[in-house]
Amino acid sequence: MAKLSLFDRRRRRVRTALRARSGGRPRLSVHRTGKHIYAQVIDDAQGRTIVAANTLGSKGSDIDAAIRVGKELAEAAKQAGITSVVFDRGGFLFHGRVKALADAAREGGLEF
Repeated sequence: MAKLSLFDRRRRRVRTALRARSGGRPRLSVHRTGKHIYAQVIDDAQGRTIVAANTLGSKGSDIDAAIRVGKELAEAAKQAGITSVVFDRGGFLFHGRVKALADAAREGGLEF
């Protein structure tokens, strides 16, 4: 088996811990690149994405864009009947855009 990067090791560690304490709740997964930020609510039991939001249609990927994505995702999740999720930051540190997205999703009504 090839040696994993530090990012991949961190992502596996986070996801393993989430599975242990998820209690059947859907997972709010965040992915960030230099240009965009993506978030989706995933039902791991069925293996499908329930709702998703990203910055692809808009300009910029700053903290304001992350806040916008968090609010959009929370609104779409409420429409789908989801109120409680577990937050999966992947291998990303919980600060900056990832934290802004999480805080906006909480303000939008998601509990985690």
